[in-house]
This record gives sequence, C-alpha cells and structure tokens, in this order.
Amino acid sequence: MFCLKPSSLLLPKCEPGGGFSCPAAVRVLAPSKPQLVIPRRTWLRKFSSSSVAVVQVVGSSSSSSSAQPSTAVVKKNGLHFSGKERVDVLAEALPFIQRFQGKTVVVKYGGAAMKDESLKERVIKDLVLLSCVGLRPVLVHGGGPEINQWLNKLGIEPKFKNGLRVTDAITMEVVEMVLVGKVNKSLVSLINRAGGCAVGMCGKDGKLITARSVGGGLGYVGEITAIDTAVLKGIIRHGHLPVIASVAADKEGQAYNINADIAAGEIAASLGAEKLILMTDVPGVMQDFKDINTLVREIDIKGVRKLIQDGVVSGGMIPKVECCVRSLAQGVHAAHIIDGRAPHSLLLEILTDEGAGTMITG
Repeated sequence: MFCLKPSSLLLPKCEPGGGFSCPAAVRVLAPSKPQLVIPRRTWLRKFSSSSVAVVQVVGSSSSSSSAQPSTAVVKKNGLHFSGKERVDVLAEALPFIQRFQGKTVVVKYGGAAMKDESLKERVIKDLVLLSCVGLRPVLVHGGGPEINQWLNKLGIEPKFKNGLRVTDAITMEVVEMVLVGKVNKSLVSLINRAGGCAVGMCGKDGKLITARSVGGGLGYVGEITAIDTAVLKGIIRHGHLPVIASVAADKEGQAYNINADIAAGEIAASLGAEKLILMTDVPGVMQDFKDINTLVREIDIKGVRKLIQDGVVSGGMIPKVECCVRSLAQGVHAAHIIDGRAPHSLLLEILTDEGAGTMITG
C-alpha cells in the first residue's frame, strides 16, 4: 500500500508506486472507515482536499485475479456514499426527469449565488445537468452588486428610492453595459465551458420585452408592457440554453432597467413554463424568518395571500411572492422560492420529493 494525496488523479496510464501498470482495481482505505474498491472502468478522478487516502492495488491487467468487490464507499468532504446510495439518488430523480423532460423551467438568478464564484460554478453545472437530462432551462439574471461596483469605479453614487434603483441616463448606460455586455456574456461563457450551449440576449433582442417608464422619479426604470417570445422559443426548440439580461426598450428604442424577478415571471408566463424558480438569499417562505424549521415547503395562492395579510410575509419577500402569484395566474404550473446559497438547491427543488425551498401552486 502507498499514500495518495487528495489532489492526485488516477488515470489508466498512471503507475502508482512505480510497480503497477494499468491496475484492474484500486482499493482506497480511509482511516477507520470502510474501504473503497474502484474497478478499472470507474476510475476515481479526485479525492476531497480535506483528507489523505491510503491506496492498495488489487490485481492488474496481466493477472487473472477475479477479486472484484461488488460494493463501494466513496469518501467526499467527510461523507461516505455507498454504491447503493448513489444509485438510490438516481432512482429517486428518474420519475422527476421523466415528468419534466421537454418542459420549460425559467430560473431567475441573482443574489449571493451570483457573487460567490464557487456558488456560481455549482449553479451553472446544475443548469447544464438539467439541460442534459431533457429539461429546457431559461436563465434570467440581474446584477445589482456588479452595477454598483462599476458605478463606484466611475465615481457615480448609486441611488435608491423605495428599494428601486434611481436610473438616470448615465446610470442606464452603465446598467446596460454591465448586465448585457459583461454579466450576460460571462454567464454564457461559463455555461458553454461546463458543456452546455448558451445563447446570450436581453429584452431588446427580438423585441422580447417591451417596456415603459414606471414614473415616480425613478428615471429609466421600466415596467413590462409586452412580451414576444418568438425568437426565444426558436432558441429553446433548437436545444440551446437562453441567458437573458433584464434590460428592455420601449417602442422608440429607449432602454429601461427591468426588475429581474418580474422579467422572469412574465417570460415564464408567456412561455407557458412548467416552473418559475426564484433563487434568493433566503431559504424560502418561513413562518418565522429567524427559524429555518418554520420553512413552508408547499403552499397555494390562497395560503400565500393570507400570510401577507397576517404580516408573516413582509418586506422584500412580498414582491417575490407576488411575482410568483402573478405568473401562476397566467398559466405557470408551479413557482418556487429557493436559497441560491445552498449547494445544488436547484436540483433538489426539481428532482427530489423533499425539495429545497417553498413551492407555490395555483
């Protein structure tokens, strides 16, 4: 046996310890934990960086050894998953994959999940996975923190009124530059690098979103007056993953900054989407926002309205819930509010019974 550092890669051409060539299997022994035997056809590519494993080679391509254990335990980040457990995960996901195959899922992406690079990578991979198993994800994004960074670089102080960004002409130029030119194309590149095929666009493209000013001294903050999904449907139909920046224009071509939650909801309704998913910085709708154990897993429109009346849903959660209710009233089958900071919350919400946040139904 010999020590293998966690970052080591085991590939067929490797000769661990210098004395073995193309081993038939590799046995991994974690301290005081069950052993893992990996057949040659399922090479262990990477260990968690938090531990050092001890490896023993069992047999080789030149031997006639028949010692091929039938079970395995994989250690990852301190957890152990047997082969059966991994198969159980796939088995649980299968009915959901079959149910939602070919269905459109609109995901609004923002918050901490967009600022943290490791979280961003997870979300991107989850989107690509959904696309690979036959769902049709559509990503709608904002980019408030990035906009603020660029405004500060240009010496422009961000201004807000009743929680909405005051968007004068100069600020609108920065918003469009950042959302459409930087954030959007960065997300497209990440998706393509992860194995997807993304197409970046904004509300201006193909007259996807037509808007007008909301007034109230907010400048070029817009409200949606029309959605045209003709171009978007073509992109989806050809198996591409649309990435949409929440910038629109009026009939004269004037650009407007659109709330990304609202844009996602209206696009989902126009597409007749199976699901609208809002990725936020909270676990979902909670009876007590300080207690995760009060998370509401599933609720209907009537129940949500009662929570708003009772003051349980308040503050910044109200417009998100209202966005969900509006999309449901226009034909979306289910709306979800999930915590984008939680690992793989998108997959958990769509492909498991338990879910990861709050599902609102009509």
